[in-house]
Amino acid sequence: MDTIVLDADRRLHGPYTLGAALLRRLVPEALDRWPDLVAAHDIEIRAAAPCLPVPARRRSLAERLPRAQRVLIPGPRRTLRIANGLAEFVRGHLDRSGPLAVTVDNLDEADPTDAELVEVLRRRLGPELLRIGPGRSAPRTGPLRADFDRFRDEGFHHAMAEAGLEALRGMAYEADPEGWRVLVQRVAAALEAVEREEEARALYDRARRASTEPRHRATIAYGTAMLLVRHHDHGRRDPEQAMAWINEAVTIASLLPDPRERAFHLGFDLNGKALVELRRGRPSAALALVEEAIGLAERDLPGEHPIHRLVLRGNRAQLLAQTGRPQEALDDYAVAIGADPVYPDYYLDRGNLLHKLGRHREALDDYEAAIRLSPPFPEAYYNQAEVRFATGDLDGARADLDHTLELDPEFVPAYVNRSGIRAAAGDHDGARRDVERGLALDRRNPYLMCVLGQVEAAQGRQAEAVAAYDAALELDPDLVAAWASRGALAFEAGDHAAALDDLTRALKLAETADLAYNRAMAYRAAGREEEARRDLLRAAELAPDDPDIRRELAGRG
Repeated sequence: MDTIVLDADRRLHGPYTLGAALLRRLVPEALDRWPDLVAAHDIEIRAAAPCLPVPARRRSLAERLPRAQRVLIPGPRRTLRIANGLAEFVRGHLDRSGPLAVTVDNLDEADPTDAELVEVLRRRLGPELLRIGPGRSAPRTGPLRADFDRFRDEGFHHAMAEAGLEALRGMAYEADPEGWRVLVQRVAAALEAVEREEEARALYDRARRASTEPRHRATIAYGTAMLLVRHHDHGRRDPEQAMAWINEAVTIASLLPDPRERAFHLGFDLNGKALVELRRGRPSAALALVEEAIGLAERDLPGEHPIHRLVLRGNRAQLLAQTGRPQEALDDYAVAIGADPVYPDYYLDRGNLLHKLGRHREALDDYEAAIRLSPPFPEAYYNQAEVRFATGDLDGARADLDHTLELDPEFVPAYVNRSGIRAAAGDHDGARRDVERGLALDRRNPYLMCVLGQVEAAQGRQAEAVAAYDAALELDPDLVAAWASRGALAFEAGDHAAALDDLTRALKLAETADLAYNRAMAYRAAGREEEARRDLLRAAELAPDDPDIRRELAGRG
């Protein structure tokens, strides 16, 4: 077995110092012997080790544009996709070349990208691959080497925050006003991405004290508004205060004298205002704002800012879907995808809409495209599982959920769905394990509490089941499954009045044949035959081919 020692100290080469060193060891051989393996992971290898001569098989529109037009900044979860893709590349290499032992020095000094990569490698490939070393190399001192363009383009937000704050400490606004303004904007956005919103807000306030340049004032007003509507702590979101700030951004941008500059900046701010309106529960107002931004771009930015234009189309598609105009939404998604066919996110969004419309094969095609075009994408596998479940492919759904959780063990909705599948299949111990894992991450998840109630009931723990359903309904009073399940428990216990109350509440929230049938049985047990027959007739309208419903109707005349 080969053994190598790699230094993870981020002050050597910044993000993916360790990852790049490992790739420099493995990629040259793979390029020579297994180029298909490299091609399958070109995005993640190029992100972690840009020095390596890896051909770009999947090349987005952004990579072909001037940096000023690259308005899409990767989200904080992208590095998890990169880490999973690198883990799959390493596994593929080792399967072909034989085992490798890696000793990692200075992991405590690693950038979060490398710390995440180590966790993913050890979890997915086994802890024997990586050993945390004794620190043969002394940790470096001094600031992180700054590569602000790379940090921004790849979504290396921790590095941007660390190096940017250090640079700003020694940078006078008067010496380079434009450079200072750009760095403030980038660093504040990075701080928001890593959930350090208070520091981002302080930086915006500092910028307001230093700068009177109109575009910059509009940008920092926009940034402040986004902090207030996207705060990671939902309890600290404030859409009304955000509206005050985004209106300032819109006002300033609307006064910019150059029509092209005004169209871009004002369109950007109107798009931000649309998010604020959405958070205020006004999707129609949000849609009108995005349409205004699209009109500006079409009139004053012909042939320019293609990413800005496709973002507006994608956002309008989401709002059209929410306001009951699905075909127009699909048309906009088609435009956005046509503008950048290798950008995966809009395939995911369009797949979600197609799934809601019952167009399951097309939804799966879009999810498969997102998976093919992106480093490993937990959300795509999760959404694919939902389609498979809806079409009765429980084994396929379970496999997709398994893979979702292999990629991201903190993906709580996947625990919800997998525990439900396990409970329905009679694997109550497995369902309980999934519930416990999910609740360890989200103690206030009503769906997990509802599945816990199902597990407790199946294992004969009626009081515990009722307590779980009570907790679920306290967290979400509109959770139909909890009302229905608690009503079924009451029926089994002979408490027909309680069963009728819960089933009636469930039916008010969602009228289904199963619920109408179950309430009919509760009415019948309570001696209320007329109401029972009325529910059975309604159940027959909703599910005319259901044999149980037909039998009950026939049996009672």
